[in-house]
Amino acid sequence: MEERLIFFTSVLALGIGAQWLAWKLKLPSILLLLAFGFGAGMLYDQTAIIDVETLFALVSLSVAVILLEGGLTLRFSELKEAGPAVFRLVGPGSLVTLGLSAVAAHFLAGFSWPVALLVAALVVVTGPTVIGPILKTIKPSRSVNSILKWEGIVIDPVGAILAVLVFGVFFGHGHGQMGWVGVALGLGKTLLVGVGLGYIAAWALSYALSKHWVPDFLQSVVVLTVGLALFTISNWIQHESGLLTVTIIGIGLANQHRAKIRHVVEFKEVLRTVLISCLFIVLGGRIGVDDFVLVWKEALLFLLALIVVIRPASVFISTIGLKNVSIKEKVFLSMMAPRGIVAAAVSSVFALDLAEHTEYAAEASRIVPIVYAVIVGTVAFYGLLAGIVARKLGLATKNPQGVLFIGIKNWSIEAAKAIQDAGFRVLMMDTNYGPTRDARMAGVPAVNANVLSDFAAEELDLVGIGSMVAATGNDQVNTLACVSLGHTLGISHVFQIKPEDVEESERKSSSTEYNGRLIGNTSLTAAEFEKQKKAGAVVKCTSLNESFTIESFEKLYGDSATILFRITPSGGLIVVTPGSTAPSAGDQLISLVIEPETDDGYEPVKVEPAESEGPINLP
Repeated sequence: MEERLIFFTSVLALGIGAQWLAWKLKLPSILLLLAFGFGAGMLYDQTAIIDVETLFALVSLSVAVILLEGGLTLRFSELKEAGPAVFRLVGPGSLVTLGLSAVAAHFLAGFSWPVALLVAALVVVTGPTVIGPILKTIKPSRSVNSILKWEGIVIDPVGAILAVLVFGVFFGHGHGQMGWVGVALGLGKTLLVGVGLGYIAAWALSYALSKHWVPDFLQSVVVLTVGLALFTISNWIQHESGLLTVTIIGIGLANQHRAKIRHVVEFKEVLRTVLISCLFIVLGGRIGVDDFVLVWKEALLFLLALIVVIRPASVFISTIGLKNVSIKEKVFLSMMAPRGIVAAAVSSVFALDLAEHTEYAAEASRIVPIVYAVIVGTVAFYGLLAGIVARKLGLATKNPQGVLFIGIKNWSIEAAKAIQDAGFRVLMMDTNYGPTRDARMAGVPAVNANVLSDFAAEELDLVGIGSMVAATGNDQVNTLACVSLGHTLGISHVFQIKPEDVEESERKSSSTEYNGRLIGNTSLTAAEFEKQKKAGAVVKCTSLNESFTIESFEKLYGDSATILFRITPSGGLIVVTPGSTAPSAGDQLISLVIEPETDDGYEPVKVEPAESEGPINLP
């Protein structure tokens, strides 16, 4: 009892520890998860704790949860731009990958043709478990991000179905080998079961949730339970059709408008992190060093073929004639095909099935280590180099530090102009056309939209944006903006101006649980910002040095100065908050100040409010 308790606790601790360390070192988490798993496997034999059949039942259910969560993030609106590329990569692209991978598996990895085709089907999948974290780190352009996200999730059930069909043709599923008629019937049955059950379940769940037949505290677990139940039923009816079923359920729920599912998505994201952390530790621990030593040459050659030849060929061949995908985007797509948990899980299951065929038992023992080598190699290669390639191609920004302003005021236009002049991306958003026009005429990009709209959630291009400042005159809107974008940018990167009621009694003040961080070393409310502007305050850029220190700055401007942003000597943009680290020599301050009578030699950034449709005068 104690041994099992220690084992499962250790797996969770190692998994979460690897995730944290990967975040700290800015590395793909799967690399450290597999490394921790290999290390743990060398120290402890887990087969005494968990048997193979139980393990792979748990793995299958976990993969179902991961694909369900992935489907919940897919919006049809993204397909307006990314759709043709996604369909090409998942359709013709997967067939190109299958064919070329089979050739490589046969000639480079030494598999017989039937087993080579099976291995090729297993490596067709890419995987949301690894693509998602890499994309989150790189933050590429919206179109490329949508293409890779859709491909990574949809290709998983496609790869699993291909593996089932190949296995059925050459090895049978207990009922003899399938002919071409059997293949067609199997494919049709898989699509019918997967799409049919998935669509019906998504419709039924959305209807039940919209009618409030399920209490809020049970909604997430009901969706999870229904998804896992139908995954099991689908697999019982048609082998490996469950992955398609749960993916369709997720996509269906994500694109319906009757029920609110954001809390369901957030629950699934947390669950996915826990499952991935544990799965890779356990699965990694099942592979010994000896297994890799026996196949390292074949694995290395196969891996190089996948990276250097097969993925680029798949992308460029499948996107021939596609005009809305540029050459730069095709190059980046060629640099993103990491394999993940689905490849690991499905390869382990099929290797066990294949081992029952005596003539293929020796080859079956080599499948898992080679596929795991592909997982480690592709994640390491793409995870470490994809970001560099994206930035070289102009499809991403290293350490995005730009600022999105919600609510356009004269002072925020001045601040945005100063940030933009310093070389950072800025974007402003307001529901009123007048302020949006003022920002554009000042040379600052602006969008006339509601931050809480579907447009802002799905179509706003946030490449280069690292922080958000909510500066409308409505404190509730500012708080809701922080809640909405905190999920995308991270809660530590959303800021708002000081709410009017923040110093009221507990009964009257709004909850700080939902507020963003306050902007400014001396936080101002919307009314106080306007009061400062009427008193003649302007946004000014000031450089600190050994002779003009922060003390000199405070002495010159007194209590009227509010430091909003700080640019460090290394080029970092920091949003200043109460209690922030004191500025030092070499920093550049962007502050709201009232100019003293004497000229100190610095020119403020000024933007006059537009009285009419005429241009704004800039000094």
